[in-house]
Amino acid sequence: MGLTQFRIKRLYAYSTISHVGFILLALSIHSIESIQAFIFYIMQYSISNLNAFILIISIGYSLYCYIYNDKDKNDLIDRNNSPIQLISQLKGYYYINPLLALSLSITLFSFVGVPPLIGFFAKQMVLSAALDNGYIFMTLIAILTSVISAVYYLAVIKQIFFDKPDYNLNPILNDLNLSGVIADENTIINKITIKSKNIVISSSLTLTISILTLIILLFIFIPQE
Repeated sequence: MGLTQFRIKRLYAYSTISHVGFILLALSIHSIESIQAFIFYIMQYSISNLNAFILIISIGYSLYCYIYNDKDKNDLIDRNNSPIQLISQLKGYYYINPLLALSLSITLFSFVGVPPLIGFFAKQMVLSAALDNGYIFMTLIAILTSVISAVYYLAVIKQIFFDKPDYNLNPILNDLNLSGVIADENTIINKITIKSKNIVISSSLTLTISILTLIILLFIFIPQE
């Protein structure tokens, strides 16, 4: 179902089913190593999943300044719902905001289990515990499902980096030039000018995404349970 999915949040849901399989595998082995792997897998998946959803929210905010190249598509945007609903809405997003695109790709690679990201260590711990306790067949099944899930993650990354975006900056914002002053009584302290490039996501979202992405990326330097 994940391979045929075109809605980004449903894709996350189907990927969760795959990750729950790893969690249950670790829980079913019932050894000290597997319990450590179980707890660590839940922790790293919570971090990665949280980052993934915050990134989708942030990408939705960043696209409010853009409109579709095809005017007929503008009617499909549901402003009262999540701005990002379809995987195709992420098409070419790297050309709009490279940093958010890189953060999302790092998170998706962590879901896949690509080294040296935190998701790799979690899957390695589970599979190591399974092999040590003789679960060879289940280990092969887990690796197979992980490869299958990698296909739909990589399909998202392919659209982000290798396809052209369907968006253009709203023409109204091209000529945006808001000027103002910061004054203290009768004294002008500073003059400010706001252009379209000054419209960015909030600092709280930026800080949260940065911390979570760095944890996913830099865990290799302290690879312990």
